[in-house]
Parts: sequence; C-alpha cells; structure tokens
Amino acid sequence: MHTYSLKVAGLQRELPICKVTDDLHIGAFICFGDAELTVACAKAMLDLLEPDSYDYLFTAEAKSIPLIHEMARQSGAKKYFIARKGQKVYMPNPIHVEDKSITTVGTQRLFLGSDDAALIRGKRIVLMDDVISTGGSLLAMEHLVELAGGTVVDRIAVLAEGAAAQRKDIKFLAPLPVFNADGTIK
Repeated sequence: MHTYSLKVAGLQRELPICKVTDDLHIGAFICFGDAELTVACAKAMLDLLEPDSYDYLFTAEAKSIPLIHEMARQSGAKKYFIARKGQKVYMPNPIHVEDKSITTVGTQRLFLGSDDAALIRGKRIVLMDDVISTGGSLLAMEHLVELAGGTVVDRIAVLAEGAAAQRKDIKFLAPLPVFNADGTIK
C-alpha cells in the first residue's frame, strides 16, 4: 500500500493512500484513536481563530467529532454543535440540508434539532472540519447554520485537500495533495 508522509501541527504521520475512484486517490487522514494528533491539531486550529470572534464551533459528524470536542475543551467552550447524518428521535422538529461528499457514497442529509437551532440563532459560528476537499460538506453546514439563523464567520480545517488549498475563504493547517493510483501526486 502506498502512503503519504504528512507533517501537521508539529507531528509526522504516514497516511495510507486510498482509492475513491479509478482516477482519484486520497491520503486518509483519521484522528480517531490518535489522541496526540487530535490534541495538537485542536490547539493549532484554535490558534487560527481570534478568541472573541465567534460564539460557537460547528461541525458535521463523524470524523471531526474528536477535534471539535478537544477544541471546546481547550478553549473552555461549554457548548458546540454537530450536524447529524440522520434524524434522531431526541431531535425536536429537526431542520436538514443535503450534502455530497467524496468520501461518502451518495447524497447524505445533515440534521440539526430545533433546540440547537434556537441556540445558534443570531450567533457567530465557526465551521470546522478535519479535511476540506470539494467543500460540499462545508457548504451544507453553512446552509444549516443559515437555516438556523446563525452567521458563519469563519471556516477552518486541519487539511485542505487538492484544489481546496487554493481557496481564500478557509483557514487550514496544511495542504494535502490528491494522488494517482501509483501513489504519485496528481
């Protein structure tokens, strides 16, 4: 298996290169189970933000959950929001949007309960993710925040994959290239 050597938040990791399509392979960046990486990336991401420039952090499940939790812990935030990929019975009158992501097959829906939406209304929200690639998940989260009545004031990620590294509307810790089947950078 091919790997890509990545340095992010002062740490070195070997990312397995995984097939998405015949023409697209990506470096799999996974924080699950890597406490050292999660803590370091959370701190570095918080350093990208002005402390009083936002009210809440917001992400979509699932891979970025350890990061948002650690960011909240380090910053002293008492609340953060997670857009769920399915409607849950405990969500009163949920709002939702649809999303297409390169790492999820088909269209996914993101849900937010009206109780969380009420807390977001009128607030400044930072969208965060582990990896931004096509921007589909980010756009869906932005629409969900807008539906809830909040204002997105910043967008941050650990990595910007492929062309996303050229975007001016996001902040990220490191670029991540996309790959050919043989492991070479596209």
